[in-house]
Amino acid sequence: MKTNFSRRNFIKLSALSTAALGLTSVTPALSKDKILDKIEKLSIAPNPKGKSVIGLTVPPIKQVKVAFIGLGNRGIQHLQFVDALSPDKAIITAICDVQQVKVDEAIAELKKSGHGQNPKVYAGTLDIWKEMIRRDDIDLVIISTPWEDHVSMCVDSMHHNKHVAVEVPAASTLEDTWKLVDTAEETQHHCMMLENVCYGDEELWLLNMAQQGVLGTLTYAECAYIHNLRDLLFSKDYYYNMWRIRHHVNRDGNHYPTHGLGPVAQYMDVNRGDSFESIVSMSSLQASLDEYSKEVESTNEFYNHTGYKHGDMNNSLIRTAKGRMILVQHDVVTPRPYNRINALAGTKGYHEGYPSRLSLADDKEKGHEWLSEDNYNMYKEKYKHPLWNKLSAGIEKYGGHGGMDFVMIYRLIDSLNNGWFLDQDVYDAASWSVIIPLSALSIELGNVPLKFPDYTRGRWSEKRELGILKNY
Repeated sequence: MKTNFSRRNFIKLSALSTAALGLTSVTPALSKDKILDKIEKLSIAPNPKGKSVIGLTVPPIKQVKVAFIGLGNRGIQHLQFVDALSPDKAIITAICDVQQVKVDEAIAELKKSGHGQNPKVYAGTLDIWKEMIRRDDIDLVIISTPWEDHVSMCVDSMHHNKHVAVEVPAASTLEDTWKLVDTAEETQHHCMMLENVCYGDEELWLLNMAQQGVLGTLTYAECAYIHNLRDLLFSKDYYYNMWRIRHHVNRDGNHYPTHGLGPVAQYMDVNRGDSFESIVSMSSLQASLDEYSKEVESTNEFYNHTGYKHGDMNNSLIRTAKGRMILVQHDVVTPRPYNRINALAGTKGYHEGYPSRLSLADDKEKGHEWLSEDNYNMYKEKYKHPLWNKLSAGIEKYGGHGGMDFVMIYRLIDSLNNGWFLDQDVYDAASWSVIIPLSALSIELGNVPLKFPDYTRGRWSEKRELGILKNY
């Protein structure tokens, strides 16, 4: 892999590089030569351990038997959505959490719903999930745990003959992304990352427009995860053992790229006609967490903590094989209002989110002004995804980030019921998640461009339709 900088400029790099690569090393740092060599090796597709899972289908599962690992903020929500689909489409057979209180809350929630769920309970130890996944009455494991646990839980579950759906990000190191791909191919099991934003109302009708050529040839996109999480990062209760802020202590780069990037990747047919080719990343100085650390309670573990590695704002620029550009932003520590940006540019039109608005070259304004409210609503209604009408009652009743969470879980279960290939596969999970280590490495190496691994092993150029646009 060629780079645009001299190897002679660096002698040693920090332990961050080891973490981003997924290496275990007794040395605190690796030489730059070794890091570059490792990146190059991990960017080249290894020999497959099985056959491709592109378009993977399995025999229809009339009633999907579901188990849960992690019943915290996201896990309990997923549990409620699966419960809403029981008993016709799914049943919950087992639940697991390291905290007994979370299991108790889940059981109470199931009893309240009155759907007759009686799952086997596992709780109390860090590895109790390993016992649960050995059960024979599980088709699908839904994983909602701290990021660092995702890969081992996915890999072991697939090796125990289970399909897996895992919260974002699916993996946080280069090495781990390949573990997911290799295991899915070896076991021929689904491994889907639960990127709920792909199921948002705005994202789905924009996807419809993009795929039907309304915006013309797509050239550029901007996306983001901008969400002020300072209070939650310093909370002693919200994230188990305060796991999320520890990533800010140890790692720079884009920690959470998929909420903005997932929909954009689908607009642009990434892994289905195009691919991520290279990335360059840079971060601003870090100041917000240093300052906020002084304001929390003195009993807080991170009171007056300084020296967080993660900059306040990260910008990562991606180039695709077809020459498209994507700007991905990450900021969870400044008082900016929530924003995923969701900007998409083509030769015939342009969309920008927050607020959502549209400009088209064939409009009377010829792309000089935003569409009028009436014209905008006409396009929105015309390209609205049929699922949002089909599931309107469930969306209204169960919601979840405006309904996208319920739609996502419904799609996952419904696809398994019907034996369809899933909307997002393991190659998407790996390609979208690898932004995390690549952005960190790009920064540490001096904001240099780095090459993406090709998880599809050359098949990204094959045009194939998204499940969400084919089967519903």
